[in-house]
Amino acid sequence: MSRVIVIGGGAAGMMAAVAAAENGHKVLLLEKNEKLGKKLYITGKGRCNVTNACERDKFFENIVSNPKFLYSAFHAFDNMQLMEMIANAGCPLKVERGERVFPVSDHASDITAALQHLLKEKGVQIRFHTVVRDVTAAEGQVTGVRLADGSVLEADAVVTATGGLSYQTTGSTGDGYHMAQILGHTIKECVPALVPVEIEEEWCRSLQGLSLKNVTLTMICGKKQVYQGFGEMLFTHYGVSGPLVLSASSYYGRCKEKGNIWFTIDLKPALSVEQLDKRFLREFEENRNRQIKNVLGRLYPAKLVPVMLMVSGINGEQKVNEITKEQRQHLIEMTKRLSMRIKGLRGFDEAVITQGGVTVREINPSTMESKYVKGLYFAGEVLDLDALTGGFNLQIAWSTGFLAGMSIL
Repeated sequence: MSRVIVIGGGAAGMMAAVAAAENGHKVLLLEKNEKLGKKLYITGKGRCNVTNACERDKFFENIVSNPKFLYSAFHAFDNMQLMEMIANAGCPLKVERGERVFPVSDHASDITAALQHLLKEKGVQIRFHTVVRDVTAAEGQVTGVRLADGSVLEADAVVTATGGLSYQTTGSTGDGYHMAQILGHTIKECVPALVPVEIEEEWCRSLQGLSLKNVTLTMICGKKQVYQGFGEMLFTHYGVSGPLVLSASSYYGRCKEKGNIWFTIDLKPALSVEQLDKRFLREFEENRNRQIKNVLGRLYPAKLVPVMLMVSGINGEQKVNEITKEQRQHLIEMTKRLSMRIKGLRGFDEAVITQGGVTVREINPSTMESKYVKGLYFAGEVLDLDALTGGFNLQIAWSTGFLAGMSIL
């Protein structure tokens, strides 16, 4: 029986502790907070989008960084196995739109309670309010951890599951990056991901509070399309947010031309240009003598009408029968391609996850063990792995945590 220390009581850490204990080891879980799963309590707006029930191929389509590295971890413990484990631990689950999985109760605390039940059942020891300063090693082998008070705890293996830099109030303050660097690992630059976006155009501010549904959002870097998605988005006092924008933000870091990144919105993706033109002509024919500003409310949300007139260069006081073919076509063009320049991303305090972290080429994908230090394992957000919204990031944590715990010899 080996002595295993798991650093971090989040999703990856709890799963690693359960798996290591199930594998016959004596496990000590160290958590700096007063309770486990603190970040889990706020995921999915407090409901905890625990995973996604999609097929394997669809799952990997939603992984943004280093999907191939995840093959072994997902094979070892996939979304279906996770759902079965959580349900058997006393928390029934349900599948909603987009195959997102939530507890039937809609309470994130029930997910944590199920995992705590498993930890207790497997005999995992837990110490709260315990801050780890670094992992100790000698001659390329882990020897234990050094705590903030200077004391040392010995171990045969250590799993670092300390999270990233997002939601720092939950304890994700980048501690694991420091620990990994000291032992020779490379850290890929960490940036906010799944985060709202700041926009240059002033007209964007006037739309604050407006939510758009069933639109297509495209992100263009220079001349290259790097993201496109269909769904919902929201205008804010600084720019845009909402599911589509959060997903698009994960591709921002890949854009080299930071001053030339754009969003374009197709406000009517279900209609072709020709169909949209017929729709406009029909509305215009029925309202020939009305001012254009009073007619467009039938085609756009009221708040959007002044903006559409402005970007199309049309005077809202104009009568509909005075609108030229060129003006109408320009309005249609703006409807299908409303563009805005991206100023930058919001900070880590608003980011759902961190992009970047411990470089995966220095980790064995079949075990999650360091290639540099024997007995040192990594799991979860501390690694350079991230995905789009929908439960995929939590599944990364569950799968890598499980594989790390089960791989300890």
